[in-house]
Amino acid sequence: MSMDIINPMRNNPPGILLLRSIRGNDWSLTSYRYMVLLITFIAYTAYHASRKPSSIVKSVLDPDPNNNSNRILPWPVGDLFIGKEVMVANTSIDAGRFRKNKGWEPFNGEDGTSKLGEIDVAFLACYSIGMYVAGHLGDRLDLRLFLTTGMIGSGIFVVLFGLGYFWNIHVFWFYLVMQMVAGLFQATGWPSVVAVIGNWFGKRKRGLIMGIWNAHTSVGNISGSLLAASVLDYGWGWSFILPGAFIILGGILVYMFLAAYPEDVGFSGLNGSPVEAATLADDVETQMSKDGMAGDEQNTDPRFTSGNRRSVGLLEACLIPGVIPFALCLFFAKLVAYTFLYWLPFYLSHTAIEGQYMSVKSAGNLSTLFDVGGIVGGILAGYISDRLKARAITAASFMYAAIPAMLLYRTYGNMSKAINIVLMMIAGLFVNGPYALITTAVSADLGTHSSLRGDSRALATVTAIIDGTGSIGAALGPLLTGFLSTKSWDAVFVMLMVGAFTAGLLLSHLVVIEVKEKFSKHMLNRQKDLAGPASQPLLSERR
Repeated sequence: MSMDIINPMRNNPPGILLLRSIRGNDWSLTSYRYMVLLITFIAYTAYHASRKPSSIVKSVLDPDPNNNSNRILPWPVGDLFIGKEVMVANTSIDAGRFRKNKGWEPFNGEDGTSKLGEIDVAFLACYSIGMYVAGHLGDRLDLRLFLTTGMIGSGIFVVLFGLGYFWNIHVFWFYLVMQMVAGLFQATGWPSVVAVIGNWFGKRKRGLIMGIWNAHTSVGNISGSLLAASVLDYGWGWSFILPGAFIILGGILVYMFLAAYPEDVGFSGLNGSPVEAATLADDVETQMSKDGMAGDEQNTDPRFTSGNRRSVGLLEACLIPGVIPFALCLFFAKLVAYTFLYWLPFYLSHTAIEGQYMSVKSAGNLSTLFDVGGIVGGILAGYISDRLKARAITAASFMYAAIPAMLLYRTYGNMSKAINIVLMMIAGLFVNGPYALITTAVSADLGTHSSLRGDSRALATVTAIIDGTGSIGAALGPLLTGFLSTKSWDAVFVMLMVGAFTAGLLLSHLVVIEVKEKFSKHMLNRQKDLAGPASQPLLSERR
C-alpha cells in the first residue's frame, strides 16, 4: 500500500519552499488560493500583453497615405493618456531604414494590409492547433513546468519578431515563422491557467470569481497596448521586445511560486475532500475548504494526487454534455472579439472622427477602452450566470445584445470623440462578456462534470477543446478583416454582427434546456407552496 502513496509535497515550487523557510510556518488554504489567483492573473496578463504589439504597429508598418497627420490633437484626456506624436519620428532611427509615413517592407505595398492579416491568421492558426495538443499535455504533465516553458518560449519569439527591426529584415517569411512559433507556445497558456484555477476552486460562485479573474484578458490587452505604444517613438521593434520581456519574467514568476495542484502543498484536490497534510490537520481552513473545493464526488484516497489521476481523451471530453455547443459558440464569439483585438487600433487610425484622423499611438491608447468595457462585461456575465444558474442563457443574451451595440458603434462612433468612447465601451462589454464566461466558468464546469469519474482529469482537455475551437474563429476573423477592410469597413461590421448572431443561435438548444429546468423548478416550488397551507388542517384534525 505504501508504494501507491504519492508524496503530496514533491512538486513544491522553489519560491514557496524559500518563503516557508523564512517564515518558519506554512500558509492557510485561503492564502494559497489568493496566491494562485494572483500568479495566474499575472501570467495570462503577460500572455495577452505579448499578443497586442502586432495590432499597435499595423499602421506603422502599413500607414495610410491619405492620413493627414497635421490635424491630429491629443485626446481624450490630454498628454498623459494620448501622446502627441503621430508616427515614429526619432532622430536615432536610421532614415534609410524607416521614414515617416513610408512604412516597413514587406508590409507597405499594395498588398500590405492582406499580409498583415496573413500574419495574424498564421499566429492564430498555430495557436488553435496547438491548443488541442497543449490541453491534452496539460492534463498529463506538471502544469507549473508546462506553463513556464510556454511563457518563456513565447517571449523569446515575440522578442525575435521585434529584433527584425534592428536587424533590418524585410523578408515576409521571417515574420510569418516568428508568429507561427509564438502561436504554438502561446497555446500552452489558457488550458493551463484554467486547469489550475479549477483545481483550487469549486463550483460555488465560480462564475463571479472567474469573471473577476478573467479581467486579466482585458488588463493584458490594455497593458500590452500601453507598453507597445510607450516605446513606439524609439522604433517599432521595441514594441515587441518590451512585452516579450514581460512574459519571460512572468514565466520565471510562475516557476518560482505557482502551486498548480492543492496536493503539491499539502491539500487534497478538487475531486477529494480537501484535507491538509499532517502538520496542518488542525487548521480551521481544512473544514472551510470542504464547501469551497469539494467537487461532485468525494475521494479521500491519497493515491488520487496530481500525479496519478487518469487523464481524459479528446473524444471522451467531446462527449461531455455541452462541450460541443459551447465550443462552436466560442468559434464565432472569438471571431468577433479577436477582430477587435487585432484591428481596432488600425480601424481607429484610419477612420475620421469629427473630421480628424488620430495617430497610431493615440489609436493604440484609445483602443484600450474597449477592454475596459470587456472587464465589466466579464464580471457582469459571471455574476448574472451565478445568480440565474444559467450559463447558456447569459452567454446567448450577451451575444444578441452585442449586435445592436456594434451597429451603433459603426454608425455613430465617428460623430464625436465622447460618443465613440461610450459606444466602444458598451460594445466591449457585450462582446467580451460571453467570451470571458465560456472560456472560464463554463470550461471549468464542464471539465469537472458529474459524468466524469472522480479520478479523471479533464479540465485542461475540455478547456483546450472549447478554446481551441474558438481560436479557429479567432484566426478567421482577422484574416477576413484584412481582405474586407480594403473594400469597406461596413462589410467588416456586417461580418461581426452575423458572427454574434450565429454564436447566440448555436446555444439555442442549451437555452431551451435551461428554460425548461427553470420552469419545472418554478412549478415544483409553486406546488409545494400550494400544498403547504392545504396540509395544515389535515395535520390539525389528526392531532
